[in-house]
Amino acid sequence: MHLRLFAFVISLLCEVIRRGSGVIQKQSAHRGTSVDCRSCLECSRDNGCVRCPERLFLFLQRDGMSHHGTCLHACPAGHYGQRGKDINRCMKCRSLDCEHCFSRDFCTKCKSGFQLYKGKCMTSCPKGTFAHQKDCLESCLFASLGEWSEWSTCVHNGVTCGFRWGMQTRTRNSRRPEEKTAWLCPSQNETQRCRMKKKCPTDDEEGHGSHLSLSLPLSSVSPMAANCCGLT
Repeated sequence: MHLRLFAFVISLLCEVIRRGSGVIQKQSAHRGTSVDCRSCLECSRDNGCVRCPERLFLFLQRDGMSHHGTCLHACPAGHYGQRGKDINRCMKCRSLDCEHCFSRDFCTKCKSGFQLYKGKCMTSCPKGTFAHQKDCLESCLFASLGEWSEWSTCVHNGVTCGFRWGMQTRTRNSRRPEEKTAWLCPSQNETQRCRMKKKCPTDDEEGHGSHLSLSLPLSSVSPMAANCCGLT
C-alpha cells in the first residue's frame, strides 16, 4: 500500500516538473524571438517588458486599454528619464509644447513654433528678452556695440527751420565680432532736444530753401513754417 502511494506521488511530481519545463521553454522561446523582449529582464506576452536592466528605462506606451513596455537607452520626445531604486522609468512632460524636459515641469527643448524661456515653452519671448533660434535670451550674446552715429539734422514736423526747438536722433548698431556668429542685439537709438533756426533763410541766402526736408511734401509743412520760408 505504501509503495503504491509512494509511486503515485513520484509520478505526479514528475508530471508537474515536465509541464513546468514546457512552460519555461515556451517563455524562453517567446523572449528570444520577440523584438520587444530582447532588452528585458522580465517580459510579458501581453504587455511586453515589465522589468529592464539597470541602465535602461522602461517606457510604457498605451495600447488600447493596456500598456506595452519597452526598455530604452533614452526616453522618447515628450518624456524624461526618472531613475529609481528598483526600476528606471520614462515619465511624461507636463507641457504638451515640450519636446524634451529635464523634469516634469522644466522643459529643455520646445516643439516647433515655441520659444524656450526659463524651462517654459512660450509662443513669443517676454519683453526685454531676445529670440535666438528656439530660446529667449535675457542679454545680447556675442554682439558688441558699434560707435554712435552723428546726430541727425534738427527737425520739427519735418522742417529744419521756423521753430525754436526740434528733435534729433543718433543710432548705434550691433556688429558681428566674427563671421558666422549670431547677431542678436537690435540697434539702439537716442533722441534729444535741439535748437533750430527760428528764421528760415531766404532763397538768395541759401538757394531754394535747402533747409527744408526734401522728402516731405509741401502739404505736410506747417503754415507757419511755409509762410516764413516763402513757400506760400
